[in-house]
Amino acid sequence: MAENRDIEEIFSKSVRAGRRTYFFDVRSTRAEDYYMTVTESKRDFNEDGTPFYKKHKIYLYKEDFAKFKEALNEVSEYIIKEKGEEVITNTRMQKE
Repeated sequence: MAENRDIEEIFSKSVRAGRRTYFFDVRSTRAEDYYMTVTESKRDFNEDGTPFYKKHKIYLYKEDFAKFKEALNEVSEYIIKEKGEEVITNTRMQKE
């Protein structure tokens, strides 16, 4: 069981956002310390119309949490300050 410990899910939180879902998962290392994975899962379709999910994952370790949170907060605040909280869409892009 120790070999599977680095992939064991300890705690998970998901955020649904349109066609995307973000998963924040706590996992355990072989040394039994914790780290976080952030996965973006986006539903897409094959040419034959069957659905599939594209997934992108990043790994965050405790030593990087403070810098990551600071950067995320700074960038989020900048975007809200510059563009507000209302979502801006390009209707031409949605029709394509």
